[in-house]
Amino acid sequence: MSEVRDWFNRLPQFTRYWFGLSVALPIAGRIGLVSPYQMILTTDFIYKFHLWRPLTALFFYPMKFHFLINLYFLYSYSLRLETEHFIGRPADYLFLLIFNWISIVLIALPLNVMLLMDPMVLSVLYIWCNLNKEVIVNFW
Repeated sequence: MSEVRDWFNRLPQFTRYWFGLSVALPIAGRIGLVSPYQMILTTDFIYKFHLWRPLTALFFYPMKFHFLINLYFLYSYSLRLETEHFIGRPADYLFLLIFNWISIVLIALPLNVMLLMDPMVLSVLYIWCNLNKEVIVNFW
């Protein structure tokens, strides 16, 4: 167990929190600590002042195979961005994540997209791919 803790603590700051919350919230929803309905993005965010919904919709995802693929992409490409392109500039990486998140929330509300993990992970993957156009990416 200490190897897992050491591995997790060696992750860069923002990747560690994003990965940790993306694992913890789906598990909490799966075992019934919180209602999965309370973690998705709905218009209750605006009308009933459920201010946590845009944030929890970013970290919550149903625990299926696609969730594992998202975690792999999140870990791999967020780690690479944070340690290669944003090394020594954590505020720039945080700004990138917050800007992407706000943009995704503003697009997701009128389109009725309830889970934001997919678009957020794909936005980080897209940015990494644009910064590394010459690199061949293997997904499997």
